[in-house]
Amino acid sequence: MNGPEEWEGYDCEGPYPPHHGGPGEPPGAAPGPPAARPRIPSPRASAENDGPLPGGPERPAPEPGRSRPASAGGPPPGAPAAPGDARPGGGRPELPHRVLTSLLGAWALAACSAEETAAVEAHLTDCASCADEALRLRDAVGLLHPADSLDLDPLLRSRVLEGCLGRRPARIPVPEWAAPYDAETAKLDALLRDMGDAEWRAPVRLRWFDGERPVHRETTAAGVLGHLLAVDGLVATALGLPDPLGDAAPTARAGPGARTRALWRALGEAPRTPALHRPWREQSHTLIRTAAFAGGGVGDLTVPYGPVQLPLRDAFLDRAFGCWLHAGDIAEAVAYPHEGPAADHLHSLVDLAARLLPRALAHLRQTGLAAPPRQLVAAGSPGRTLHLEIEGDGGGHWYIALDSPAAVGSPEHTVAHIALDGEEFCQLAAGHIVPDEAAAGSDGEREAIRDVLYATASLSRL
Repeated sequence: MNGPEEWEGYDCEGPYPPHHGGPGEPPGAAPGPPAARPRIPSPRASAENDGPLPGGPERPAPEPGRSRPASAGGPPPGAPAAPGDARPGGGRPELPHRVLTSLLGAWALAACSAEETAAVEAHLTDCASCADEALRLRDAVGLLHPADSLDLDPLLRSRVLEGCLGRRPARIPVPEWAAPYDAETAKLDALLRDMGDAEWRAPVRLRWFDGERPVHRETTAAGVLGHLLAVDGLVATALGLPDPLGDAAPTARAGPGARTRALWRALGEAPRTPALHRPWREQSHTLIRTAAFAGGGVGDLTVPYGPVQLPLRDAFLDRAFGCWLHAGDIAEAVAYPHEGPAADHLHSLVDLAARLLPRALAHLRQTGLAAPPRQLVAAGSPGRTLHLEIEGDGGGHWYIALDSPAAVGSPEHTVAHIALDGEEFCQLAAGHIVPDEAAAGSDGEREAIRDVLYATASLSRL
């Protein structure tokens, strides 16, 4: 059956329908006078209705000077419209049954215009066979796949690679601790490829917590990418790769904030073009490739983060954490959906933050922002402990030593308990949530609970 997309268009100023002539009819045969024009074009006539059947005898050509006879059941050309062809009151003409039948599929898909929908539904009240067919088509539409977003799933690449590697493992696989960085950079790259020029200039708010209060800074999507490029450069130089800042790089002991500000000064305070997209993506590919080819011991290399140092395996997790959160900042600014990490990757990111908490608590005490230790113990011995329970994807249980980074957390020495959702905990660690407003369930020593929540927020930085 020919669908509506195959119907012929007709000139609204000429007669309807136009005269095509039949087999053997000489060109220029006079058409009949115009008849009443239906509301929409009728489907093109099929061979069964208007032409010889395949393999059958040829229909004789009409005599010269005579127009083609009208098809059976319809009025001859020039005949006045039948009284039933128009609705009472001079409304639009009714559609032929075959036209209404051909619209049932489009009606079932809700693809008809308002006028077509009204005509079909009025017809269904009077025609039992069409009503049955319409119900069958509506039921069939329910079996079709629901409409999906035209945007590719950000996790599609990871799933395809996982399937490929499951069939044929990579000769040189990506280290497990680099997999979250690989996945999050791929998701951010997909987001950036979808952005137009105006979105690169959209204002983006970077947020963090300085130990006492939330802080923010306005930049652009391009500025956020410059920040990621600059901080990833710390990992690049630890692996012996070129520093992306080049001559603009500050001193060797400069931390992430100083490096970011140096790059922004070199490019202009708020870069507004996608020029940094390609250098950042090439650097992320190079980091993953270099870590994969370097061998097992490379994870223990030291990466300086200003006054703090991290082993390379933790530095890759830190960069995955930053990439995910800043991709969320960009997605929020341009109203684009962005999913969180896979459950096993989220667990690795939570584990990194939990392992850094004793050191963060000690730093808060040095600045007078946390209570002094209550019970010092020998290094490696169990001491006062907070039980950190992370719920949902990536969840688990961690025991945080409260009085010294050298002490060991122990379930038997637990004095307080905090329960948080995994993504909520990461948002707190990013400084996107004020500690006093975190949706945390808690029990035990209030002072210990407050100090750990503030220490978690203090892990954030520019």
